[in-house]
Amino acid sequence: MRLLGLIRLTRLIGLLGRLRPNRLAVCIMPAMAIWLVAVFWLMTPPGSAWATTSDPVRTGLPLAAPRPLVALSVAPPAPAALAVPDDLPLGELRLPPGFTVELYARVPNGRQMALGTRTLFVGSMRAGQVHALPLDDTLRPMRVLRLAEGLALPAGVAFHKGALYVSAVSRLLRYDRVEEWAHAQTGSPSTVLAAPASDRTSPPPSPTVVRADLPSETHHGAKVLGFGPDGLLYVPVGAPCNICRTGPRHGVILRMRPDGTDEEVFARGVRNTVGFDWHPETRELWFTDNGRDWLGDDLPPDELNHAPAAGLDFGFPYCHGGTIADPEYGSLGSCAAATPPARNLGPHVASLGMVFYTGRQFPAEYRGQVFIAEHGSWNRSARIGYRVTLVRLEGGRAVSYEPFAEGWLRGGSPWGRPAALLMLPDGSLLVADDYAGAIYRIRYAGR
Repeated sequence: MRLLGLIRLTRLIGLLGRLRPNRLAVCIMPAMAIWLVAVFWLMTPPGSAWATTSDPVRTGLPLAAPRPLVALSVAPPAPAALAVPDDLPLGELRLPPGFTVELYARVPNGRQMALGTRTLFVGSMRAGQVHALPLDDTLRPMRVLRLAEGLALPAGVAFHKGALYVSAVSRLLRYDRVEEWAHAQTGSPSTVLAAPASDRTSPPPSPTVVRADLPSETHHGAKVLGFGPDGLLYVPVGAPCNICRTGPRHGVILRMRPDGTDEEVFARGVRNTVGFDWHPETRELWFTDNGRDWLGDDLPPDELNHAPAAGLDFGFPYCHGGTIADPEYGSLGSCAAATPPARNLGPHVASLGMVFYTGRQFPAEYRGQVFIAEHGSWNRSARIGYRVTLVRLEGGRAVSYEPFAEGWLRGGSPWGRPAALLMLPDGSLLVADDYAGAIYRIRYAGR
């Protein structure tokens, strides 16, 4: 159809060429412009950056069935534009003595992870996909399954009472009985890879739309998810800007019942949190927050915040890092009135996922401490971040901030970007890397 339309347009331009010169200038120039646009459209491959993708749930179209199961050994490589080697240089990663790191799975553009009874779920934000990895008895993934695709920035996943919750900007989706579907796809790798796709896969469960009215802006619009000790679902909504005065449902952490009802603002003055967790003893919320841009290389810091109760204001947009009045919006409030950070982090390190370590595999000095995935700076003159850091707590106070795993930055250029963290039941720590399309597993092997 595209080619037929282009042929007809070309014939029209040929007829216009027979007109007198004064009429030719009026008619043929617009026609030539339309012809050039048509040529560009014809040459643009579907799925390119110029193509439009839509959320099947939003448009009412049926969700596409998952593509064929992919064995870990033949998982799709990271996008070519990232120039990430197939053999990831794990030997360049540096950890404290006694710790080891291994490649756990290849998942494209993995962000937040959630653990079911025996399944790992991963939201692939820019890829618009959600993946399910059924685990064996040793907690190793048997397959990488595509649960959903064509979604709008599905960065957030949370597992609750047998169902998977997925964020898709303005939509909150729930997939019921999803583990039954995931484990029904398993089998020996040779059998699965040899069978036709229609024989070895079944359609995933269709989602239930829990909410369709969350803020729809895509700037800081990808939303991580988490169920708190109170049984409520926490959903942060970032500010739709670098720095601006926000409305009542932006720059906040919302919470609601699992069915989406009784929404309330738990915390405000939060620019963009992409990671939060609850203290294992106090059951109080802690979260990271990304500082604003364009105040120089060293200002403002990212933050680790502590919200022991609902209703606190953490200062955005008028105050950063507890003491820095914003040059544009500082008049909107006082730093003295804002809840200060529990700990200031590095400037522009893009602190994303965080987790309290509650396992027993790591030495006792790590238990109850905070691990943070630093995605890395994007507009700083010298790159920093691109690592996993550790914030140590004493008596409920953050007393130190130090590197734990680093080496994803090579000669000023990254080959990986830690984005999210999750602890497995055996106490090992998973690190999702959305840049390299990988998930790593960090273990403690002893000194």
